[in-house]
Amino acid sequence: MPVYSSHRLRKGRYSEAGQVYLLTAVVLGREPIFSDFSTGRLLVNEFKQAERERSAQSLAWVVMPDHFHWLIELQNASLGELMRRTKSNAARAVNGNRQRNGPLWQTGYHDRAIRSEEDLLEVARYIVANPVRARLVKRVGDYPLWDAVWL
Repeated sequence: MPVYSSHRLRKGRYSEAGQVYLLTAVVLGREPIFSDFSTGRLLVNEFKQAERERSAQSLAWVVMPDHFHWLIELQNASLGELMRRTKSNAARAVNGNRQRNGPLWQTGYHDRAIRSEEDLLEVARYIVANPVRARLVKRVGDYPLWDAVWL
């Protein structure tokens, strides 16, 4: 499996194909742009595009009003490539759809490699329960912008 590294990666950050990562990115100024379902679906389309390109396999994700959490198994891309492409394409789609200009995302992203001994199902449950913890809904099933392969 190839291991990608770059001077632009956070110290200690590495990209390894086959490794599972929890990725998080935040909207600039925490603007709740994804409160609108159709705008949130534009981001979801980019998650699906990453799968079609075989850059990553989505295991679980949630699109919150001002950020996203995405549990992936990295495939044929580095973390930097995957996130640059996803954030850039989502920004173009959102800006075009909402007739807005300028950056959509805060610079960078957060990643956490999931250790082999961690329970992926528990991590996925944590991700999809975000809307409940944020008091956006009472039950996970009431929130429209999430998915997990374990369904």
